[in-house]
Amino acid sequence: MLHCNMQLQLPKSTYWRIYMLTAEQMLAAQKANLETLFGLTSKAFEGVEKLVELNVTATRAALTEAAETAQSALSVKDAQEFLALQAGMFQPLAEKTAAYSRHLYDIASSAGAEFGRNVEAQMAESQQKFLSVVDSASKNAPAGSETAVAVFKSAVAAGNNALESVQKAVKQASEVAEANFNAVASTAGKTGTSARAKRGTAA
Repeated sequence: MLHCNMQLQLPKSTYWRIYMLTAEQMLAAQKANLETLFGLTSKAFEGVEKLVELNVTATRAALTEAAETAQSALSVKDAQEFLALQAGMFQPLAEKTAAYSRHLYDIASSAGAEFGRNVEAQMAESQQKFLSVVDSASKNAPAGSETAVAVFKSAVAAGNNALESVQKAVKQASEVAEANFNAVASTAGKTGTSARAKRGTAA
């Protein structure tokens, strides 16, 4: 039985150079990932700060309105005046809820957009690094492996195209969701304005 044991023999200096490039690339990648992590953590805390500020402001406004409503309720003289006071409270509540939701959505979408930009930048950078490693490996590949390298590059390109398609679809879905949210908020605001106008003409 005949055995063929073929090994690629590279000079020791080439092994050292490949190892050093990989170690340097790994170090640079780790440093970049750490910087990105700290940047994203900072953005996350900014979003939490904005959310806390929004909730504190909303709570303050709710307490103030509750005190005013209690004072108004104590000064009511008959049932008709009480019903008018009660009806007058519901419409501003709907408008304030819509405004709160809008602010909440703005904070979340701003944070999400920042995370999305960072993820896209990291993905693009990773793709570039991967492609450079593939190119470097293909240059050092043994003779006769051109077809395998071409197939591998083709698979990588197909994967990149699929990823870009998914990213575009997610962006489109986000834009549609934002447009729908804006339409609902606009409709709620218009409804509140028309209801106040009707009450004003009825009084």
